[in-house]
Amino acid sequence: MQQEVLLSEKSSTEDIGEIRNNRAGSFSTVNTGSAEVFFDAEDIELKDTTDSDNEIIEDETEDEAVTDGSITEETTEEKSIDDDNIDDKSNINRSTIIRRRKCLPSPVCGEDVSLLSILRKNVGKDLSTIAMPISLNEPLNALQRMAEELEYSDLLDKAATFDDSITRLIYVSAFAVSGYAFTQYRALRKPFNPLHGETFELVRPDKGFKFISEKVSHYPPIMACHAESSNWQFWQDTKAKTKFWGKSMEIIPSGTIHVTIPKYNDHFTFSKTTTWMRNMISGTKYLEHTGVMKIQNQTTGEACDVTFNQSGLWSSGPKSEIVGALYNAKGGKCGKIVGRWTEIIFHEIGQNQLEVIWKANPPIPEHEQYYGFSQFAVELNELTPDLVDVLPNTDTRFRSDQRLFEEGHLEKAEAEKLRVEQKQRDFRKYLEKEGKSWEPQWFKFENGEWVYKGGYWETRENKSFETKVDLW
Repeated sequence: MQQEVLLSEKSSTEDIGEIRNNRAGSFSTVNTGSAEVFFDAEDIELKDTTDSDNEIIEDETEDEAVTDGSITEETTEEKSIDDDNIDDKSNINRSTIIRRRKCLPSPVCGEDVSLLSILRKNVGKDLSTIAMPISLNEPLNALQRMAEELEYSDLLDKAATFDDSITRLIYVSAFAVSGYAFTQYRALRKPFNPLHGETFELVRPDKGFKFISEKVSHYPPIMACHAESSNWQFWQDTKAKTKFWGKSMEIIPSGTIHVTIPKYNDHFTFSKTTTWMRNMISGTKYLEHTGVMKIQNQTTGEACDVTFNQSGLWSSGPKSEIVGALYNAKGGKCGKIVGRWTEIIFHEIGQNQLEVIWKANPPIPEHEQYYGFSQFAVELNELTPDLVDVLPNTDTRFRSDQRLFEEGHLEKAEAEKLRVEQKQRDFRKYLEKEGKSWEPQWFKFENGEWVYKGGYWETRENKSFETKVDLW
């Protein structure tokens, strides 16, 4: 049952978190900081459409024995996995349940390094070309970061259930924004830079998708990925330039993200906005995303222009507010979404009525001690028993320096990082001497972008991966 809360004139800038707490009967609350109410109104009705009762759960057993990061495997005939949400071609054993770890093997590793001193020596340079100490890293790499953008893939599954194309656009737009949520607690460290030819796969029966990514170019560094489920497909290639401007660091991404929903022949495209790391000299460092992200349905011509609002000059944190204007095929405005990329997105469904489209998952307990990771991020680099015999030797989970760093062995990780990077340089020199070049295994360059050329999952099923390069 929906509830209404009466707001006075002055309450138009009150805390949305407080308003939501008054609606405990109508939808679940989330932990939030202060937020602005998005409408000057005496009555605001909030409606929650997130389907918490029908969440797909990979292992719904709570077991304190696994909080130390251990993993066990059990089999069962039936479990809470939606078979209709799993692509038959993924060859996932639905009777196998993996109990995933609840935290990392080690808390934050290494003392703080003065990033500022490094950046000052490289003002205006592309920072992707500069070697950084391992202490600046988090125990994930850029390929895994791409997979992290699928944490809220359920939004795409939900989009595929609506016959109305504008409603599908709303959920795909919310998905596009949700890909920034994990950055809220991740301003202090950077991901590992993948080696040329490194790959990462992610198969999630609970979420109904499979994902493959590969570093396809060393310079400029370009990563490509492809994911698919029975309801949608997702792919992108991405590269980014980073520059230091004294008080802030600018991250400029390029590349187009594609989402298709075959049931309706939808093809959505969008590109990422500019990201800034603020307060590089003093104050609390934080990431802020600015600019306009246009989500376009290339099939229908409908679009959503999402504006990421920028904080003020003396702000101590990101403004994080977004406003998305919806446009029909003729270019006329037909609705609006509002919210914060850090926590929640609403759809304005009527005068003074807000419908909850998406809510962010909370970070893990004591997340400050574990790189600000969410539960989804904690699981990305985990090498579970079902993967040991099926992954190719190029998969990130086998990367030795990153594994040592995740386990808290800082000095060994630093030495190993130098070794594998030198090994990569030696391999490139060998190829140059032989007049050869490294060809990506699973992606091809086509029509100006890197796209999946197929074959990975078939090779995985047959356990016939070839050792074409020894990265580690």
